[in-house]
Amino acid sequence: MEDSEALGFEHMGLDPRLLQAVTDMGWSRPTLIQEKAIPLALEGKDLLARARTGSGKTAAYAIPMLQLLLHRKATGPVVEQAVRGLVLVPTKELARQAQSMIQQLATYCARDVRVANVSAAEDSASQRAVLMEKPDVVVGTPSRVLSHLQQDSLKLRDSLELLVVDEADLLFSFGFEEELKSLLCHLPRIYQAFLMSATFNEDVQALKELVLHNPVTLKLQESQLPGPDQLQQFQVVCETEEDKFLLLYALLKLSLIRGKSLLFVNTLERSYRLRLFLEQFSIPTCVLNGELPLRSRCHIISQFNQGFYDCVIATDAEVLGAPVKGKRRGRGPKGDKASDPEAGVARGIDFHHVSAVLNFDLPPTPEAYIHRAGRTARANNPGIVLTFVLPTEQSHLGKIEELLSGENRGPILLPYQFRMEEIEGFRYRCRDAMRSVTKQAIREARLKEIKEELLHSEKLKTYFEDNPRDLQLLRHDLPLHPAVVKPHLGHVPDYLVPPALRSLVRPHKKRKKLSSSCRKARVWLLGTWGQLQDSSPPGSLSSPECVGALPSGGGERAP
Repeated sequence: MEDSEALGFEHMGLDPRLLQAVTDMGWSRPTLIQEKAIPLALEGKDLLARARTGSGKTAAYAIPMLQLLLHRKATGPVVEQAVRGLVLVPTKELARQAQSMIQQLATYCARDVRVANVSAAEDSASQRAVLMEKPDVVVGTPSRVLSHLQQDSLKLRDSLELLVVDEADLLFSFGFEEELKSLLCHLPRIYQAFLMSATFNEDVQALKELVLHNPVTLKLQESQLPGPDQLQQFQVVCETEEDKFLLLYALLKLSLIRGKSLLFVNTLERSYRLRLFLEQFSIPTCVLNGELPLRSRCHIISQFNQGFYDCVIATDAEVLGAPVKGKRRGRGPKGDKASDPEAGVARGIDFHHVSAVLNFDLPPTPEAYIHRAGRTARANNPGIVLTFVLPTEQSHLGKIEELLSGENRGPILLPYQFRMEEIEGFRYRCRDAMRSVTKQAIREARLKEIKEELLHSEKLKTYFEDNPRDLQLLRHDLPLHPAVVKPHLGHVPDYLVPPALRSLVRPHKKRKKLSSSCRKARVWLLGTWGQLQDSSPPGSLSSPECVGALPSGGGERAP
């Protein structure tokens, strides 16, 4: 048992080239899912594996897949080059991410193992050319893979040896049930298969019957989210919608949240409303949503990971709403149109070094909460989740907490005690900004983004060269004014800063460096965490010596 617990990558019989790639990626030890899944996969067993988001599921199937391919090429008889591995994912972003992970692990054997991503519908012609060369591994969404199979540009019946279904619990809710069943008719009768999922629901059980043959089930005995020593979870009750905007403004403008953060809302309209609101105070944010083309979404994620933005506003309404059986999701809640049903941000997308997840809108389901929270505290890095809740939503939040607590029955979402009266001086500014964010302003913000996409689209470049008048008309169209930005709101005078924070927060002056004792206190947000045993003067937020800010995320992302 001790040997099993001490199992490392070097003890798994992996190819030296894979071990070198793992070392280069900074993975000193396998995660729990990798430690359990890789040896079983190398034995040729089918796997049904559940592990929480951020636990390294991608590498758990990518490493044995590459090992099996390399072993076959090194020891088996010489056979014709063919597609032997297929990875199915529910979104284009996940396909891109899976391809990137497999290619990184295959860095030192790139000549022996080639990977192709066929998830982008607009690249069909180039994909057919790539598939003619018969890559070893194909990654894509079920609809795109099925399209290539039906066009005979991809053939798997005589060659496929390994099938991976990643984020399996999302495939049916994305409307891929019929495509998946049709796709399976093009596969051989015998192949090894892995189903990787963050949850086991009815859809996963249905997939298990369709795909797996006498599988080993790995239901790891770990919580769905990291423990309190790594992930701190809070709830704050806001009496009104205005209070939610006011609190968020205070947290961000006073830099009481440090590092990178993800702001989750439930609808696309809300994401633009929030962005325009924060724009009034010169707080830079960006919106990530399914209306944007794949290249633009990936560019935004890349800019966030590189530090160009500290805050991304995301919506998961198109992804984690009520399941849709047998057909694609056409519209999200409140009429939000999901123009790209294969786009999503709450599940699996690898945002790097996220310090905080802010649920500005309460997640629609407990599963949505888990996958939002999974964007932070990845690998061994600390993180925090703060959920804004209205009084009418507390019963729904209780159901989420009940699922999270499981058998422990202890409080999971600690009360975030915040004295709203301390920031009453900001309320008139908040109302002023909210008045500027009208429905017309939100509509024009969305139109402006689409217009920019048209002007900078590589695909329309040839069209505009042939039709210069259309380009001129687009450029000289009436300017769009999403919202009138009032410059004075971007400046916070000292007299508006709560007295308890004036020694700590200087919005327009050089901040004093926190003492080591203050950093160790790890009181990360304005207010008190639980019941702080300090002697705060009456009327203050808390002791200024212990009022810290969220530390920036550090360390490497989870594989």
